[in-house]
Amino acid sequence: MDAIIEVQNVNKSFGEEHVLKDVSHSFETGKIHGIVGNNGSGKTVLMKCICGFLKPDSGTIFVNHKQVGRDTDFPEDIGIIIETPGFLSHLSGTQNLKILASLQKKANDHTIRAVLEQVGLDPNMKKPVGKYSLGMRQRLGFAQALMEDPNLLILDEPFNGLDKHGVVHIRNVIKGLRTEGKTVILASHNQVDIDELCDTVCEMDAGILAVVR
Repeated sequence: MDAIIEVQNVNKSFGEEHVLKDVSHSFETGKIHGIVGNNGSGKTVLMKCICGFLKPDSGTIFVNHKQVGRDTDFPEDIGIIIETPGFLSHLSGTQNLKILASLQKKANDHTIRAVLEQVGLDPNMKKPVGKYSLGMRQRLGFAQALMEDPNLLILDEPFNGLDKHGVVHIRNVIKGLRTEGKTVILASHNQVDIDELCDTVCEMDAGILAVVR
């Protein structure tokens, strides 16, 4: 098994609250991996540790065979939606993505137009992001995660704020990512999302990770 992510005996506390308790798991390349659990179960904290946004108190995390926090501060080749994506509210979605793309120079104007269309947004729309609905903002966050064509996507509740049509659309985009050989880690409250999309499922409960399937 070729694991793109290896989590080994990871613990994380905030004050007295032990949020991750000796979590160990391997996430195989080229699959959609679901993580389920209630709010406060540790899902988002685990995702933030994998992305390098939080440092575990103990244990190790490897992404693409590099140890996060030692070999790399933030893993490369990764697209992320965690919590509400932050954008400049006075600019359009296209302008926001162009600014973000200028940091790594991996995405050009053509790519940005393509990913906006892929997630169901109009690249010509001039409306500032501050006037976007929650669903539109979520789609823009997904476009941002996709635009540099990463091999690994970490998606925390990617269907937040989407109507039924939007959920079906984004589910199909995620299925397409698996077809392209990409790896997706997906947290969702919705059992239908998990059942329809995921090859493997883990459950987080009070900081403990258990394999469901």
